Amino acid sequence: MSILRNACRVLALTVLWIAQTHAATIFNFADFNNCASLQVNGNAACTAGVLRLTPALVGQSGSAFSTTLIPLGAGAQFSTSFSFQMTNPANPDSDGPGADGIVFAVQPVASTVGGGGGGIGYSGIPTSLGVEFDTWDNGLGAGDPNGNHVGIDLNGVIASVQTATIATRMNDGNIWYAWIDYDGSTLEVRLAQANIRPLSPTLSYPVNLASVLGTTQAYVGFTAGTGSGFENHDILTWRFDDAFAPIGVAQTVDVPALSGGVLLLVALLAAIAGGYAIRRRRA
Repeated sequence: MSILRNACRVLALTVLWIAQTHAATIFNFADFNNCASLQVNGNAACTAGVLRLTPALVGQSGSAFSTTLIPLGAGAQFSTSFSFQMTNPANPDSDGPGADGIVFAVQPVASTVGGGGGGIGYSGIPTSLGVEFDTWDNGLGAGDPNGNHVGIDLNGVIASVQTATIATRMNDGNIWYAWIDYDGSTLEVRLAQANIRPLSPTLSYPVNLASVLGTTQAYVGFTAGTGSGFENHDILTWRFDDAFAPIGVAQTVDVPALSGGVLLLVALLAAIAGGYAIRRRRA
């Protein structure tokens, strides 16, 4: 029985190791005391352990991106999660004070920053995908359903291709949590006020990201902007994986993607365990 138990233990550890190493974690910031791996642009700065994309001042625009192009998974797959906080909002629109929001962006052009104000630091960045957490109502002409919504943007255009309104103000001063996953065909966005991944996405949008980007390599990071309304836009933590491996749920093993050597090892261990079990039953 000890041989069977040991074989099963080795098999389980092997499969666990495969699941954990199938996607590489590119960034895992528990805080932003060290931003050496990021290009920080415009009015953004790493301060007091947070990535402050803009301070709460009029007319700001800031961003932070990876310093180099990151190879994404097949079809430009990725998974990321981060926490953010928007504080000291001022100058109200119809929904309340504060502007303009934060954008998570994937783009292969440069480590740069786009337009401020309603551009949220993202407008004008071509061949890109952005997920906006928008706190200002720029009107239906800008694709805004209200002044507190999440949206999916393409190619530096802030008129979102899909939006979802959020009941609670995202700039309420509390910490918010986001998860964004792309499996090669569908982008899913989740948002919560607690660090527990929701079962259902806030947004789900079919898109060919590799076609949008024209490549499967990209700079990844965040942008933000203020106009006449403003607030502090802070990223508190951030993890980014270069494959579809949703963060906060149990991982599964993509067996067809495993190397021949690993598959052989798994099959051998399974055969040993199975053969020994059969001999025990016959005995």
